[in-house]
Amino acid sequence: MTSEILIKDKEIVVPGQELARGMDYLPTQGAFREGELILSHYLGIASVNGRFLKVIPLNGRYIPKVDDTIIGKVIDIGFYGWMLDIRCAYRAVLSLRETSSFIEKSEDLTKYYDHGDLIVAKISKVTKQNAVDVTTKGPGLKKLIGGKILEVTPSKVPRMIGKQGSMISMIKEATGCNVIIGQNGRVWIKGESSDKENLVSDIILKIDQESHIDGLTDKIKKMLESKK
Repeated sequence: MTSEILIKDKEIVVPGQELARGMDYLPTQGAFREGELILSHYLGIASVNGRFLKVIPLNGRYIPKVDDTIIGKVIDIGFYGWMLDIRCAYRAVLSLRETSSFIEKSEDLTKYYDHGDLIVAKISKVTKQNAVDVTTKGPGLKKLIGGKILEVTPSKVPRMIGKQGSMISMIKEATGCNVIIGQNGRVWIKGESSDKENLVSDIILKIDQESHIDGLTDKIKKMLESKK
């Protein structure tokens, strides 16, 4: 059988759709092989990178992976640490020993992180039973103070960041805002004015809605230039 790709890069595909035929192509994330065919797992955006095919889902909840940087929200405080909502089916645990400070068990833990606080953390462990551990030991891992929070589709996060950080760097440089994008689809924005924060919010939401459309980078540039 002759090998051939049956879809275009960035084409929207549906579950079970044939992406390629033959053994010269390899399925990766969101795609699978069935005999000579490579099929899509999801409703999503097809990506063709040489011999490798993947499908980025258009929606769906966050699936935690070790080394992901996420933004968690404190929803409970226990004797040994904090429970965080990380926008998935499982809560994450930040234990006392995984914070950047030495904290005694007898201390009032709300002095460090209280209910409702937002924390930039890194996923350190995911067990087979889907228990998730996080840490705040590391550069940039901290409690977030002030600013504005958005929730977007986790699968769109790579588009918001861009290749080698190109998209988010362009947004930061043009607006002067501090922007942190968690792999779990939470975005924190803090700028010198609410107008700047609102502009970044509009841009992030536009990327969330139009990540599959060609020419998106040029649209974002025009949005930024029109507000100078």
